Amino acid sequence: MIDKNVVEKLVNQWLEEKDYFLVDIEISRDNRIVVEIDHADGVWIEDCVQLSRFIEDNLNRDDEDYELEVGSAGLGQPFKVRQQFINFTGKEVEVLDAEGKKWKGLLKNVDGDEFTVTVKEKIKKEGAKRPTLEDVDHTFNMNNVKYTKYLISFK
Repeated sequence: MIDKNVVEKLVNQWLEEKDYFLVDIEISRDNRIVVEIDHADGVWIEDCVQLSRFIEDNLNRDDEDYELEVGSAGLGQPFKVRQQFINFTGKEVEVLDAEGKKWKGLLKNVDGDEFTVTVKEKIKKEGAKRPTLEDVDHTFNMNNVKYTKYLISFK
């Protein structure tokens, strides 16, 4: 089986001095290699082709055959690395917390492994007849949520 560390080293070598970042590498038992990269402005197919050729030029199919797929992290897919949280700051996201509750709101900021989402909630103030919609900040730890993903909007 092809060593994931070897592939990761090659990907990181190609990524040097580029604005792309590595999201994930998966290698199955039958040597199907899937590499996901991302960029703040999106991923260009030409760059995926370049990375694929770079990896192929540095792995020897005679030693071990493999299937290679290089692509971007899907737009509606859960975030896997911190840089994705940073890139989507200021955008609408959905968070599924550890207890299974969904939160939809604006990704306000990222600090270390924590991120804050501003959610519109109905708040009933003392003495008021009706609740009003207000912005409420909720802070989550990236490692303690089931997922966080960008909410695609067609407005």
